[in-house]
Amino acid sequence: MKAAVFEKVGTPMVLEDLPDPSPRQGEVLVKIAACGVCHSDLHVLKGELAFPLPTVLGHEISGTIKAVAPDVTHVKPGDRVVGSFIMPCGHCRQCVRGRDDLCEPFFAMNRLKGVLYDGETRLHRSSGAPLAMYSMSGLAEYAVVPATAVFPLPDELDLYESCILGCAVPTAFSAVRHQAELVPGQSVAVVGAGGVGSNILQFACLFGASEIIAVDISDEKLEAARRLGATHVVNAAREDAASAVRSMTGGQGVDIVFEALGRSETVLSAYNCVRDGGKVVVVGLAPGTEAAPIEITRLVRRSITVQGSYGARMRTDVPELTRLAAGGRFSTSRLITRRFRLDQVNDAYGALGRGEITGRAIVVIE
Repeated sequence: MKAAVFEKVGTPMVLEDLPDPSPRQGEVLVKIAACGVCHSDLHVLKGELAFPLPTVLGHEISGTIKAVAPDVTHVKPGDRVVGSFIMPCGHCRQCVRGRDDLCEPFFAMNRLKGVLYDGETRLHRSSGAPLAMYSMSGLAEYAVVPATAVFPLPDELDLYESCILGCAVPTAFSAVRHQAELVPGQSVAVVGAGGVGSNILQFACLFGASEIIAVDISDEKLEAARRLGATHVVNAAREDAASAVRSMTGGQGVDIVFEALGRSETVLSAYNCVRDGGKVVVVGLAPGTEAAPIEITRLVRRSITVQGSYGARMRTDVPELTRLAAGGRFSTSRLITRRFRLDQVNDAYGALGRGEITGRAIVVIE
């Protein structure tokens, strides 16, 4: 199969011919249709997040089941599926209590070591040299995925566009539903109107937010945010975001602020946008150990909550999201603005790094 192999920081990904991977117990083989272009991969490419190298990146996939292990019964060859980037083991302490987003083997084995839960990768070069797996390593023609991390797609959903149901969409959904616990009538701001931020806008609308303020430095992204339901926009390149948000809300700030960039200055800006008793939900991953200087006295005296939100509770959230999307409650196609081929993978991440992607880009594999 063709796969985009990332050898070391400072070099581009290179297409290589790799032996087709094979599923083991509790796993499936997916023929990949499309893979989303995500900032998490970009952090690895830039050396901002440590990960074993060489590797095949890509963690937001859709495709067709090619083969299944004998113990897998909920999907079969030929089924169209989406694969979730958090691949829940299903039996650790966190998975048992429904917190797939905190799956212990996923973080200990896949995120730290680039392997699946038997301690081995499914990817190798023809020489037999192993390649680390970033989630299922979706920038390739085939991927082995734990069966707990694949979900059937309704016929109403486009196979290619549905890849974003594996990361950007559930990450946004979980931030709004589980971490923010948004209820109708609350006001929100979204700092960063990129792939995840755009989805947060859609779900804030769906969950009944009264005011939705999008904050970004790109007029193009802010205009797209209006089409997705933002009632107000702030260009933070031209005005102070916190002052503008407070001005729009009678000087009080909003009930909930979502930060979707993972930068010290934008986390601080989000904190300064929230009203007394409000909540800041930080969704964006930061480079390395970057920190944000939160004012402690205001945090305490004004009873502000700062909440992290990573991924989603995949085994319950992704099936619900496929039903909502199939029923027209939100759109995947409105988010996807650019498509690349696998041999254009470096162009895709270059455009993402330069801030040129509005919404989400995808790499079409087949």
